[in-house]
Formats: sequence, structure tokens, C-alpha cells
Amino acid sequence: MTQKKNLVLAMLALILVFMLSGCNTPAPAPTPTPEPKTVFKIGIVQLAEHPALDAATQGFQDALTEKLPDQVEFDLQNAQGEQTNATTIVNKFVNDKVSLIMANATNSVKAAREATSTIPIVGTSVTDYVKSGLVESNEVPGGNVTGASDNNPVDVQVELLAALVPDAEVVGIVYSSAEENSEIQAVEAKAALEAKGYEVKIYTVADSNEIQTIVTKACTEVDAFYEPSDNLIASNVPTMANITTAAGIPVITAESSMCEAGFLATYSISYYDLGLKAGEMAFEILVNGADPATTPIFTFDTSNLTLFINQEVADALGIVIPEGLLK
Repeated sequence: MTQKKNLVLAMLALILVFMLSGCNTPAPAPTPTPEPKTVFKIGIVQLAEHPALDAATQGFQDALTEKLPDQVEFDLQNAQGEQTNATTIVNKFVNDKVSLIMANATNSVKAAREATSTIPIVGTSVTDYVKSGLVESNEVPGGNVTGASDNNPVDVQVELLAALVPDAEVVGIVYSSAEENSEIQAVEAKAALEAKGYEVKIYTVADSNEIQTIVTKACTEVDAFYEPSDNLIASNVPTMANITTAAGIPVITAESSMCEAGFLATYSISYYDLGLKAGEMAFEILVNGADPATTPIFTFDTSNLTLFINQEVADALGIVIPEGLLK
């Protein structure tokens, strides 16, 4: 009997040990709740609607969408070529406390810079950030603005003009008097053309209504035109091209979409790739903490230029493209 009682007591003691040891087993750690992803709101102000600026905006959006899937929202606004519209748009971006502003074209960047000194601004389709007063230097911008430049060496375009129109002596340049970006290009082109012995005539237009009258007159005074990447002219290439082609005057231009729309030829960067670069810069600012003040302005070199020739226009003008130019 005593042996049986001892056995029962031993079993009860063992059960008690198991119960106590179970009580001391730590509870499993709770599954951590994943941190919500940061969503960046990007305000995009594009000065006007035409293929080059459209391509730059698309490249910018594609770059950030690829790098930040489900983490970026775009508020895309077009100023329709009006500086006052650009100002209204960027002021709304500031009030909305966007994470970053992408400003497409010089006047858009100016409007953004005047609206805020704290929100990062990444520009694109700007020829010269320094001469436009947007940054202190290309290497160290010094404020809240950085970006990608569409500047390409004018000397290359002058060589193209000489190859395609070897008998030209007088070259005209038409640009919008409201676009500082275009004036900078026109001044550089004039210097480059005069250095090669050309006489240069400058014509300015205030709006699209003046293009037909001024270009028609210019066609009686020049042998060829060089056209900078002017937003007003870019939006009205067919109007100008109809006049110049009918008059037998070739137009060398600064970017490919203007060539495709009716001008003769260009060596051009890819504005889509330009937008991609701007998007990569924005990513570094948003995610990796890059400071616009110390982020250098990006510029393509001549190895990134592509020859574009509008063969239909060349045929209409009776211009035979030299074989060596196409190699």
C-alpha cells in the first residue's frame, strides 16, 4: 500500500514539474507589423506641350516608377506656354507640400525656384542653368535646384549645316523673345556661325501669330536657318516649315522632334533619356538623401548625339545627303 502511495505521489510530482516548466516557457514573439511604405508625391510642371518636353516628362516618370513601384504619385500639370500658369501651378505644389518638384523647361524651373527655397527642384530641358540664374555653378548648384541640361554643342550643328548647305552665306535664327533659354542658344549659335564665316541675322517673335510674317520676310534675306530648341517654335514647326520649304530654305535645328515635324536635320540628344537622368537624380534626393545644392547639373556629351535627317524635306529641297555623313 505504501509502495502504491509513493508511486502516485511520484507521478503527481512529475505532472507538477511538467506544469511548472510549461508555465515558464516564454510566449512566442508577436509577428512584427511591416512598416508602411513611404509614398512620395511629385509635382511636375511642364511649360508647354510638344514632343521633346513630353518625352522628357515621360522619361522622368518611368525612371521613378521603376525605382519606386507603388511609392510615387505624380501630379502632372501643363502651363500651356504661359509663365503665369507655371507660377500658379508651382504655388499649388508648395501648398500641397509635395516631396519634390520636377520643372520641365527653363521658365518652369524659374517659377518653382521663386515659389520655394526648401522643396527640392529637379529641372530638365534647360540649356544653361548658370546663365539662366538658376544655380551658382554646374558643379555645385548651391541651392534647392539641380537637374539635367539639354545643351548640345552648337559647333556640331554648324558643321552639319556646312555639310548639307555648302553654299550658304547668310544664316537666320528665329526664336521667341519671351524665352531666355532660346536667347542663350541664339547668342551661342551666332558666335559659332560667325566664327565659321557666316553672316547671321536674328529674328524674334512674340507669339505664334507673328511667325508667318517674320519667317516669310526672313526667307528673302537668308540662305538657311538654325533653330534652337525654342518651345514656341517647336509648337509651330509645321507653320514655319511650310514657309521655309516652299521658299527652298533649309532649316538645321537643335532637337529631333522639330526635325521630324518639318525641319531638315539635326544632331540631337534623346529627351526621353534626359528625363530618365532627371528621374535618377530625383531618386537619389528622395531616397538616398542627396542634396540638390551639391548635386552637379547633368549634361550629355557629343557621344550621345544622334543624327536625324528628314528625308522628305531633303527631297523637297533637292538636297543630297553626303554618304560620309550617314556613317
